[in-house]
Amino acid sequence: MPGKLRFTLVADGPSDRALIPILQWLLQSNLGPIPLESKFADLRELRQLPEPPRSFPVRIALSAELFPCDLLFIHRDAENQPLEKRLHEIQDALESVPEIGTLPWAGVVPVRMRETWLLIDEAALRKAAGNPDGKRKLRLPPARTLEKVSDPKKVLHELLCRASGHRGRQLRKFKRGLSHHAGQIAELIDDFSPLRKLPAFQRLEKDLQNVLRKM
Repeated sequence: MPGKLRFTLVADGPSDRALIPILQWLLQSNLGPIPLESKFADLRELRQLPEPPRSFPVRIALSAELFPCDLLFIHRDAENQPLEKRLHEIQDALESVPEIGTLPWAGVVPVRMRETWLLIDEAALRKAAGNPDGKRKLRLPPARTLEKVSDPKKVLHELLCRASGHRGRQLRKFKRGLSHHAGQIAELIDDFSPLRKLPAFQRLEKDLQNVLRKM
């Protein structure tokens, strides 16, 4: 294991940046206080590319080339597909990219979508909504049931609106920035251990532990 661990997250889009704090927490939970350097590979943000590649294997190859790392995380939302199917898709994509070689990797596949993993901390949600001392009840889903929430993005946005305490014109203005507020939540969470109740997160941690042992 190097003195500093560099990891890259292959993203589907800019909102995937919320996964970085989760992955940092997971790595430090398993490795201790090793220095980490994270890179976020959203190829749509790169001006040197005439257009973002649509092919999944090409996106992985370019991410590894443009964002060199010791460990590659590859995100795919399950979106009503079985977890194993998404992981096999990642494996198949990697096998078609020989230039990746033996670069260690782990698949990040939240059931439904990444917002599922943000519905665990009421205090962080209130802070992200700009109203940390708000008193309106939020009723977050119990952590063990999160993978059964059919539309976690909708639930998260509704909770943010409620937590903000805004009404009328202020609420309409707040809604225009919902993606920004949602993106702040992960940065405000110190402890992601409630996610260990979820099978998809358990699988991620198990796969990551196997990769780290080999490293």
